[in-house]
Amino acid sequence: MKSTGFKKPWIPVHLADDEGLVGVGGDLSPETLLNAYADGVFPWFSEGDPILWWSPNPRAIIEYDDFHISKSLAKTIRKQKFITRLDSAFEMVMAECGRHRPEGTWINSEMLRAYSRMHKLGFAHSAEAWLDGVLVGGVYGVGVGGLFSAESMFFRETDASKVALAYLINHLKARGYLLVDVQIINDHTRSLGATEIGRNKYVTRVKTALAAQIDFLEKPAT
Repeated sequence: MKSTGFKKPWIPVHLADDEGLVGVGGDLSPETLLNAYADGVFPWFSEGDPILWWSPNPRAIIEYDDFHISKSLAKTIRKQKFITRLDSAFEMVMAECGRHRPEGTWINSEMLRAYSRMHKLGFAHSAEAWLDGVLVGGVYGVGVGGLFSAESMFFRETDASKVALAYLINHLKARGYLLVDVQIINDHTRSLGATEIGRNKYVTRVKTALAAQIDFLEKPAT
């Protein structure tokens, strides 16, 4: 989303160091967030702190051909232990992603309100794993054009978050998304096949992805 006269609270990302802090302040309105993702920028800050904007170098992504499903996870998926759904409990998924983290969380009340607005506008989405009617795992993120930026995931049952992510990745591939971003690599995302690319290459791929006209959910026939 581009808007005439919009003032970005971040500097051009090519001017940032590898850590990637590019701005402080601004707001979390849908306009600001959509401009941020279009520039390869995302918010990440703690409760009570000013909004911080980041574009780290390198950037972590998941290529479809590299996504790794272990033998044990494949067995769990085949057994259909979990019911998988899309966008049926977005706010619950996001809230669960922010709970019970000993290191603290960036998913604070301000972020919850902002991304709930994005969900209602059709830009933020969730994939969920359910067991006996209870939400036990999920992942949420932002989809703009052909870009999907996965933000966080949680589980309450073994493999539940991985099942939800596998379901999401298959869905994104089927819908034609061109780029799946996971922002910063860690041991968990690396085990699932996440790789890193340079920030400049990432931003170039974002621009290509944004040009794609893709709906996260198939629109009903009219």
